[in-house]
Amino acid sequence: MAAIELDGVTKRFEDVTAVSDLSLTVEEGEVFGFLGPNGAGKSTTINLLLDFVRPTSGAVTVLGHDARAESIAVRERTGVLPEGFDVYDRLTGRAHVEFAVDSKEVDVDSDAVLERVGLADAADRKAGGYSKGMRQRLALAMALVGDPDLLILDEPSSGLDPAGAKEMREIVVSEADRGTTVFFSSHILEQVEAVCDRVGILRGGELVAVDSIDGLRSASDADATLHITVGAAVGDGLLAELRELTGVSSVDRDGDDALRVGCDSDAKTAVVTTLEDDGIPVDDFSTQEASLEDLFLAYTEDDAAVADSPNNGGAGAKVDDDHPETGDPTGNSEVSR
Repeated sequence: MAAIELDGVTKRFEDVTAVSDLSLTVEEGEVFGFLGPNGAGKSTTINLLLDFVRPTSGAVTVLGHDARAESIAVRERTGVLPEGFDVYDRLTGRAHVEFAVDSKEVDVDSDAVLERVGLADAADRKAGGYSKGMRQRLALAMALVGDPDLLILDEPSSGLDPAGAKEMREIVVSEADRGTTVFFSSHILEQVEAVCDRVGILRGGELVAVDSIDGLRSASDADATLHITVGAAVGDGLLAELRELTGVSSVDRDGDDALRVGCDSDAKTAVVTTLEDDGIPVDDFSTQEASLEDLFLAYTEDDAAVADSPNNGGAGAKVDDDHPETGDPTGNSEVSR
């Protein structure tokens, strides 16, 4: 059974379309990265899953339940870490988790939940003295109460330092290993690339790509970087000739004995052959594949890449994800549900 299914979902706010004809399936046990620039419709989509807003048209199914008709059943099995949450400064970490336990009416050891997120030693400290990363993990602990089948994480690493982001990534991987489905929205693309099985990219309220990162890499026109070590100096004329090759987007010197070439896969042989035909020995070369950041930019900024995508539906009107009518959850009451 799919954990999340959106079928032809459109959400309009008066004359603005936040999400347009969105169809998406997230399988049980999958870690799914949900990406898009600001205003692409990510938060609106999350709010649709939780029945904080309702679709203008289309169907939303979460864990086998109609998100509108059976929203209570959905929330009982879903843990949410919303963007912009806050904690109660005067309450201890344990009190926060106990609040979530009472709200969900489950029999759970609060200390065990805090242990899962690395806060057992700080359980009796007031949350007002927690660091940003500790607050983030406390909110996640509240979301984990009751062992939800689905975790929805909206910018879980926002504002964290590298160590805090690493801790959050490790927790996500640990929960996925338990069989939990994770729906993961983030601007920190290195985090997404490290933990996600598949990613979906929104642009202007429409899903322009959904695949594994390798699949997106194959389908996009984002360039790989070819590093070439040469045995002789490369003149300006030859550099210009390389830049004119089909499939080559850039050629730069990387010191006295190396070149850095941005090109698609089909152009690599032509670059090496051109150098050797001009009497330049090629001592070594290696390829660095396009990063998720490169892919993200290709699908959200490059019209050609979007037009070529099999999931493209054209550019739609944008709405800011903080639109007041989306009901974006920012309070503690939603963190624990």
